[in-house]
Amino acid sequence: MSYATKEGTFGYLKKFGKYSKDFYRFNGELFFPSLGIGTYKAEPYKEENYIINYSEAIKTALRNGIHFIDTAINYRYQMSEREIGEALFEMMESGEIKREEVIIASKAGFIPLDFPFPENPYGWIQENMITAGLADKEEIVIDQHCMTPAYLRWSCEQSLKNLSLDTIDIFFLHNPETQLGYVEHEEFYARIEAAFELFEQLRAEGKIVAYGIAAWNGFLYEEEHTEYISLSKVMEIARRIGGEHHGFKYLQSPFNMAKPHAYGYANQQGEDGRYYPLMHACTQFGLSYLGSSPLLQKNLFKRPFSPKIGELMNTVELTDVASALQFARSAGAITAIFGAVTPAHIIDNTILAYLPTASDEAMNILMRDSYAV
Repeated sequence: MSYATKEGTFGYLKKFGKYSKDFYRFNGELFFPSLGIGTYKAEPYKEENYIINYSEAIKTALRNGIHFIDTAINYRYQMSEREIGEALFEMMESGEIKREEVIIASKAGFIPLDFPFPENPYGWIQENMITAGLADKEEIVIDQHCMTPAYLRWSCEQSLKNLSLDTIDIFFLHNPETQLGYVEHEEFYARIEAAFELFEQLRAEGKIVAYGIAAWNGFLYEEEHTEYISLSKVMEIARRIGGEHHGFKYLQSPFNMAKPHAYGYANQQGEDGRYYPLMHACTQFGLSYLGSSPLLQKNLFKRPFSPKIGELMNTVELTDVASALQFARSAGAITAIFGAVTPAHIIDNTILAYLPTASDEAMNILMRDSYAV
């Protein structure tokens, strides 16, 4: 099998019978770990990004119950995908894991360039995108972002090569709100529609299983904001393009203690016309919500947490990092995606697998009066 399956992911979780019974969640199609591993690295121009390698981190995650891996073609100029591919190939070749046990998500939208960083990035865009016919110059926003079907197809197929896979389980349109402010809303949703048409084609070709949108603030802003994305409009597009069995199944956005809006800020219109927080709207629309940036790229730890947080999260004897991850996985996301390069950090984080998630009551106490846009 060339993609994750219900049977495969269930077989995988049975290897970890000592973990808390709520560490894994089922969305009707796959069993997800409540903690997933991501491969984003900020400040890509730094020299350290040329020498780090995610392969050992990925292998450690898979050996410790974390079988959801999140990446994007533009992370570290395609190197994150390639290092995931190396780790998966080695473990599958040895028989340590099976392809159907592992859920792989990648993203397209940002222009990835290539490793090593080209001397003339604008020349790379001209040669590899405009001259190659993937997009016209005016379809590329701030020399960073593109949503033409030709480019998104190229991106998907390049990701498959990087990952050494036949199929990507979840293919995200990456931060589409980047284009808002540069194109009108009508044109923006037309570009979403064209992207979804392509994604349905990629599903039919067996190159992806399902798709979604990974946004930063787009689904979290107030409705009047320039970069606001309406989930109900996106759902209308998915149903129009893909019918009842469309492949739009997932939505990813940040969720952490400093940015808890997806849980508590009612800004998305549901099926009944009323407004709900993003997580609740996703549930109404039958989408699985994935929480990104649970540590806010370590910006949560500029000062020690209040002892009350550890008490509410049942992490009194653990670190503030553990408390933050416990919060991120306890609200309703099917998985909270943390980034880690060092295998030891992954092992530290999986201590949470032995603990039940925080209660709804504890989450509501911690959330009370804590969000504002």
